[in-house]
Amino acid sequence: MVFLFATGVSVISLLSCSVSFPFRKCSVRAQRGQTCCGRMKRFRRHGQESHRDKLKQELYQFNKTVEHGFPHQPSALGYSPSLQLLAIGTRSGAIKLYGAPGVEFMGLHEENAAVTKVLFLPGKIQLVTLLDDNSLHMWTLQAHQGFSELLEIGRFMLTGPPGAPPSVTRVTAVLAHSTGELLLLGTEGGHVFVVEAPGFRELEDKNISLEAVQSRALEGRRNLESVEDLQENPLNPRQVLVGYGRGLAILWDLDGKHVVQQFMGSQLESLWWVPDGGHILSSHSDGSYCRWTMGEDDAQSEPEKEIPYGNFPCKAITKVIQLPVTEGPPFLIFSGGMPRASYGDRHCISVINSKTHVALDFTSRIIDFFVIREGERQNGNPSALVVLVEEELVAVDLQSEGWPIIQSPYLVPLHCSAITCSHHVSGIPLKLWERLQAAGRLQNTHYSRKPWPLNGGKNLSPDPPQRDLLLTGHEDGTVRFWDASGVCLYPIYKLSTASVFQTDADPNDNMNQGLEGEWPPFRKVGCFDPYSDDPRLGIQKIHLCKYSGYLAVAGTAGQILILELNDESLEQSVEGTLVDLLQGQEGFRWKGHARLEEREEPVNFPPGFQPFALVQCQPPAVVTALTLHSEWKLVAFGTSHGFGLYDYQQKNTVLVRCTLNPSDQLAMEGPLSRVKSIKKSLRQSFRRIRRSRVSMRKQHTNNAAKVEGENPPANAEALQDMELAPVQRKIEARSSDDSFTGLVRTLYFADSFLSDSTHSAPSLWAGTNGGSVFAYTLRVPPTERRTEEPVTALPAKEIQLMHRAPVVGLVILDGRGAPLPEPLEVAHDLARSPDMQASHHLLVISEEQFKVFTLPKVSSKMKLKLTAVEGSRVRRVGVAWFASSRTEDYGESGLVVLTNLGDLHVLSLPHIKMQVHYPCIRREDISGIASCVFTKHGQGRFYLISPSEFERFSLSARWVVEPKCLVEAPCQPSASSAKPHQSRTQPDGAATAYRGRLCVAESSGRRVMEHALLNDEREYIGWPTQ
Repeated sequence: MVFLFATGVSVISLLSCSVSFPFRKCSVRAQRGQTCCGRMKRFRRHGQESHRDKLKQELYQFNKTVEHGFPHQPSALGYSPSLQLLAIGTRSGAIKLYGAPGVEFMGLHEENAAVTKVLFLPGKIQLVTLLDDNSLHMWTLQAHQGFSELLEIGRFMLTGPPGAPPSVTRVTAVLAHSTGELLLLGTEGGHVFVVEAPGFRELEDKNISLEAVQSRALEGRRNLESVEDLQENPLNPRQVLVGYGRGLAILWDLDGKHVVQQFMGSQLESLWWVPDGGHILSSHSDGSYCRWTMGEDDAQSEPEKEIPYGNFPCKAITKVIQLPVTEGPPFLIFSGGMPRASYGDRHCISVINSKTHVALDFTSRIIDFFVIREGERQNGNPSALVVLVEEELVAVDLQSEGWPIIQSPYLVPLHCSAITCSHHVSGIPLKLWERLQAAGRLQNTHYSRKPWPLNGGKNLSPDPPQRDLLLTGHEDGTVRFWDASGVCLYPIYKLSTASVFQTDADPNDNMNQGLEGEWPPFRKVGCFDPYSDDPRLGIQKIHLCKYSGYLAVAGTAGQILILELNDESLEQSVEGTLVDLLQGQEGFRWKGHARLEEREEPVNFPPGFQPFALVQCQPPAVVTALTLHSEWKLVAFGTSHGFGLYDYQQKNTVLVRCTLNPSDQLAMEGPLSRVKSIKKSLRQSFRRIRRSRVSMRKQHTNNAAKVEGENPPANAEALQDMELAPVQRKIEARSSDDSFTGLVRTLYFADSFLSDSTHSAPSLWAGTNGGSVFAYTLRVPPTERRTEEPVTALPAKEIQLMHRAPVVGLVILDGRGAPLPEPLEVAHDLARSPDMQASHHLLVISEEQFKVFTLPKVSSKMKLKLTAVEGSRVRRVGVAWFASSRTEDYGESGLVVLTNLGDLHVLSLPHIKMQVHYPCIRREDISGIASCVFTKHGQGRFYLISPSEFERFSLSARWVVEPKCLVEAPCQPSASSAKPHQSRTQPDGAATAYRGRLCVAESSGRRVMEHALLNDEREYIGWPTQ
């Protein structure tokens, strides 16, 4: 009992616990992770544990904050002139709202169905979405603690009479009435239902039934088909224009419940009411549009058709609008209508004004478009055309000469060419930032000078604490620089490497300009271009030194370019250095692609990053590892055949090491010859499975025999209730004959102790796929003799991990246990000098474990294995600094690890102890796990959730980059119209049940900033279910 009091456990707490001595059986509470005082957590003091837990809360906090890029598979577009917001719905059920830069909202429908319609209620901060499962959803932007949140407050589904076919209530057209209180729903069966908004109460006495239309129409027996479009009379809100698929359009009086006028034409696609109310336009499936005059006759026959692109068969004009201007003829804008035989595969929107006629040619399918007009009430001249296509959002300036494109501050297509790699750099110096911006401005002279036309909402996010860059490599050989400091991922500068090599593309070819006199007058718009001139140009690795301005990029065909930032244009040729990684070994024949040939003639490089050195690996395999040390003027690179070291100041090769296994023929095939590779990998996988099953069966049999021998059969139930301590997963040794064992996974420069414990020296470390680590001592001449004396490399150490797991990371810790600083970081007074007095340690991170070695003896000191039974393996690793959210001058270095199961782990340094664990990415999302990028300060991390979107998440408790914005209700034109809006800030009537759900969502801190591909993650965000 004295011992119990010494450890802080009272007699009362001991009696209240359900565990008895000896510690063989634990309560259910303890098994679920709750504190069980009988076990006493292995006699750890409660005060120490609570202090560390409190410190973890101040250091670590997991948040998914914002999505960058363009929504994957958009399906609907909405626009609010009063709020100056646009909304995009996607096929996966997501809805995203955008206004001024930094004003972003996102919601996710519980139903995994595509959004087909998005409409804002006029004069309100509410919107309605229609899904392809025929359900309607009401959303609102509700203020909470000074910020607006996008919340779903109601849902509704039309129900027809008993026995009616589904087409009776299948919604095909939606009209939000100008009062903001009614929704008109046109159906596939030809009926029009009227419901209240936002209560979703059906007003049966105002419905427009198909029978009523047929009885009042002149052609009463005609099959009208579905309702294609609904338009409100701009001069009389009690009149609605209803268009049917067979070509009939009627003007219906909502109060008198009768047909005022009818128009009979051909197969209908859309309707448009001219703002002056005197005419309507109808577009048709044969590529024509018609102009109808209001009030002439009760029934009008189809007037003379206008076919913009000739009398040959044309595709349908899916949407047409006409807007007046103060002086001159109106704007006519329509989508489609191209000649079917010649240009049926084009995605075009035609803009006609006076004698100017342009067919805007997009590279992906058009979803929808709208026009922004001048003035507070959006009744002035057209100012911008906003077009949503499948792969990008394009805004066209309609007031500047030539109708140029307006550069977008968000929704920029990251995937304009497929993303192949990414690289994040934190804390960019101001000088480098300004030079990049200046180079980028020279590339954007073709854009309009007008600001982004959407300015709804207020961005209340604080200014970012630092300037961050995200660099993305693409399949077409370009590297794009993005401002990743805040909520918006804004393009700064684009680097192209294709001009260095001989390709089929003409560098002077301008795809944006159509041929003079061409008809239709095409003009290429947008930047999405999924085609690459040569797949060998693809960028695979990027390394940027933010202090010196040196950049190294490596590609698919074994090419490594070293570039330097220059503010002036320069014409020069780039000399290449061929590096043979096989070192003359016989018996190997490369079966992959050929290398890229550099241009012999000088190339004119614009201001920005300009290449001055080229290294070409032979065989030209994909570069798998790259690192640059700007202080020593060295760059190291690795492929599946070996690694090399290049001196880019003297432009010569310092070191070449072949790591190819003689039995590894797969590494000689390249990425384009994989038939034999797949067969061989399948055989090896099945062999591993059989070996693991046999070993597990033997181990299970031995354990069972031991247990049966030590315990009688009567204690079987006790054995089942016994809680077993967590056991580290046994690491299966891999054969040296496995494929790609020589592939270089990581390269690392360090100034540390290799030869003895008193003299430090520059060194290069390389880790391979076969669990090998190679260390070389480097002799770098002093600065005054750097251009004269060569850099030399001598082999110093070699480590072979017993389990032969791939080495994914290498880190050297100084005498204080802190990671070594980056090159030139200490020289710029941005980091503390490393401790060179005490001994250094090498941390080797493999897919299976973390192991610490002492230097220079390279003796094992400690290790940590992954303790996941499911087969967890390390996929991504990085070192980050976590600052305390409570104390300004306290922080800790941590090792951030992402596993193949999508889990995030943070380990302490230098003791390699698990600190926190968060589920982050679905284990099925292989591309997301492979594309994850860690940042240096834990403020923002990125991974691809689709080919066009990055998800940003944070592990830091101090800094979280997320949208904080406010959208206020628009000013009402009169008190009478303001009163009903104020009375409907919360839903009423049929939506009473959603009020309770909204309160529950607010009290639980429900977050809707989750991307549309994670429908199964609602349990983490408190999503309400029915």
